[in-house]
Amino acid sequence: MASTSSFAPPKLSDFILTERLGSGTYATVYKAYRKGNSREVVAVKVVGKKTLNKASTENLLTEIEILKTVRHPHIVQLKDFQWDAENIYLILEWCSGGDLSRFIRSRRILPESVARRFLQQIACALQFLHERNISHLDLKPQNILLSGSILKLHWKLSNFGFAQYMSPWDEQSVLRGSPLYMAPEMVCRRQYDSRVDLWSVGVILYEAMFGRAPFASKSYAELEEKIRSNQPIELPPGARVSKDCRDLLLRLLERNPDARITFAEFFTHPFVDMEHMPSAESIVKAKELVLQAVQKDQEGERSAALSLYCSALEHFVPAIYYETNCQRKEALRQKVRQYVSRAEELKALVASDNRLSFEQARTSRDILREMSKDQPRLLAALEMASTAIAKVRWVYC
Repeated sequence: MASTSSFAPPKLSDFILTERLGSGTYATVYKAYRKGNSREVVAVKVVGKKTLNKASTENLLTEIEILKTVRHPHIVQLKDFQWDAENIYLILEWCSGGDLSRFIRSRRILPESVARRFLQQIACALQFLHERNISHLDLKPQNILLSGSILKLHWKLSNFGFAQYMSPWDEQSVLRGSPLYMAPEMVCRRQYDSRVDLWSVGVILYEAMFGRAPFASKSYAELEEKIRSNQPIELPPGARVSKDCRDLLLRLLERNPDARITFAEFFTHPFVDMEHMPSAESIVKAKELVLQAVQKDQEGERSAALSLYCSALEHFVPAIYYETNCQRKEALRQKVRQYVSRAEELKALVASDNRLSFEQARTSRDILREMSKDQPRLLAALEMASTAIAKVRWVYC
């Protein structure tokens, strides 16, 4: 395999390299086609051997080692790697939709529901990496690629050039990543660990919600000064975000890594809500729950039916998002409206039952007995119903 001049894409025996997609200090990425009948589209990351020093060589070897062993639907796949006298070539999965940075710029800000969808997918990938003691260390919108259509956004983590194997007790001090997304402990050149990835997630979510990073600056000196400051992170004045979203943002953007949200807390946070991440299983779970709800409804068990309808609705929302067929999507929406209507009727009936039971209680002892038996269950059902119905109406109805 021989290379041509720097003005034209290199030559590879199995691929035709075409347009240049981007370049950095050590690498240039090209769109390419596999020769032969398949004409498979790939991205080829070309790393010039002459540009590599000891540290960047170690980073490249680690990147290849990690990507060779990692297979996950939300991580860009390494298909092969090759080399010749001048370059090393990483043949990577092609993502046709550009990156998250361009996606945000084209929309200025993302609705909270859309931000939650990409966050769920990235959290899924990070959980997979965290279980294998892998830290990305360069999380930013440019390294989150879109694969798929607007009807079904499918995000993937890419560019593992700074990634490292890091156990929870491992610490490092080498600067890695992009300054705008670096955690304060890294910018301040203190020892850091895998928690720096959580800070970067916070910056990305902030940028998606408000159209700019929390420390947007005109120079690196200004950026460093802002990050070194002890002032707590504040959301933009008048920011309209849910309670859960606000809580997650502020806990991710905690300057002190010991006070920052943990990985376990992040993966189970109600805004991330990985249990209701859109997938092929969403419709299966929704149908199972709604069948149980209908049965309880027919048996007159209103509170249990209400809880089951609401649990079903929590899965119907991601099922609608996951579905790409327009007719099936609309049919699901109609079902959701039907179940929302019945849930609201049951909510009113359960509230009425609750009031009636207290009116009929004759003594303080009766009231205490009612409260201990039914009140917590009824109140929980009503609260769950209010939350679930509001969420479904806000997103789809």
